[in-house]
Amino acid sequence: MARSGPESVNVAALLTPGTYVVHPGQPDWGLGQVQSAVGSRVTVNFPHAGKQLIDAAIVPLQVTEPEDWAPMREGQ
Repeated sequence: MARSGPESVNVAALLTPGTYVVHPGQPDWGLGQVQSAVGSRVTVNFPHAGKQLIDAAIVPLQVTEPEDWAPMREGQ
């Protein structure tokens, strides 16, 4: 699914504070928790990378739950 221009879904609007996410390019950062989202900019607190400002229009953060993420981590 290609994302471009104004017709793309505002992913940041779906990433409300408290939502758990994984950065697909940085799984070693751990399970992050969204702190805030303004436009496409999402601030996420990761246990192994601290607070990160991510452009959700560029990086497709993967929404997950803590209990769903643990098996993914162990399988890596």
